[in-house]
Amino acid sequence: MPIHHATLHQLKIFDAVARNLSFARAAEELHLTPPALSIQVKQLADVIGQPLFEQIGKKISLTPSGDVAWSACRDVLERLEQLAQQLAALQGLEKGSLKLATLSTAKYFIPRLLGDFCIKHPGVETALFMGNREQLLERLARNKDDLYVLGQPPEHLNVVSEPFADNHLVVIADPTHPLAHEKDIAPTRMKGLPFILRESGSGTRLAAEKFFERHHVTLKIRMELGSNEAVKQVVAGGLGIAVLSASTICAELSSGELVILDVKGFPLDRKWYMVYPAGKHLAPSAKVFMKYMIEANHMHGTNNSPPDTRIPSTVNKKKKKLL
Repeated sequence: MPIHHATLHQLKIFDAVARNLSFARAAEELHLTPPALSIQVKQLADVIGQPLFEQIGKKISLTPSGDVAWSACRDVLERLEQLAQQLAALQGLEKGSLKLATLSTAKYFIPRLLGDFCIKHPGVETALFMGNREQLLERLARNKDDLYVLGQPPEHLNVVSEPFADNHLVVIADPTHPLAHEKDIAPTRMKGLPFILRESGSGTRLAAEKFFERHHVTLKIRMELGSNEAVKQVVAGGLGIAVLSASTICAELSSGELVILDVKGFPLDRKWYMVYPAGKHLAPSAKVFMKYMIEANHMHGTNNSPPDTRIPSTVNKKKKKLL
């Protein structure tokens, strides 16, 4: 059967199964039954003339033919989405969709900016996913969203990354920590101190480990935690020190629960990036959002640079600008 006999409905179903690598999850996403999906995928495979998936145990994966077919499928579906938005634009309407995936670390400013964007562009349907770095890289590899907010672009994936905001990493402790009142602390003094770290693979953790490796300091890991909130609570409880993005600790600095240690070499100046797969044709809504994020940061910043609060703010006579 010729390839042009494939239907758009079959392509949409195939794309959902390929992204999720699960008939059950794809069925839930499309509000269909798994048997109905299986029939459509089988019919598409018959049209193509080769199997699209193979199953080993309970897991399915794309065959080489399926991988090639999925790439073409994505091209077709993305082009149709672009066509819909371009036609809407010609009619003087602002329509479209935006799927954004962001690190949970950026939850302190991304939702606010996205909310402002939605107010300015009410015709754009938006969806937001928050997760850790591993989850975002998995979604990025499967092209599940339009844009991804990351603190460190992946080196093993072919992507385009656009910096849009500063991301300063600082060393934090509870106010009673012996180093809380000291200045110009040498990185070597971190040897032997208990550290509270994010999970393995976290961009914040990778940056901190690289910094201390350069200074020949092996971190003494007391705990590994999967969220910034958990790290902050443990540090505030006096169980160790940590490295976090300054954007995550503004409330705790203001309340005096946490302080920033004046460690030489910190803050680590990093960037927030908008990332998407190389070769991906961004929809107009995604392009407008990227432009908006860059302009918003230039005008207002991301509230990512708190004042120097090594000691409680009530007695802090000298503030150091981190930007």
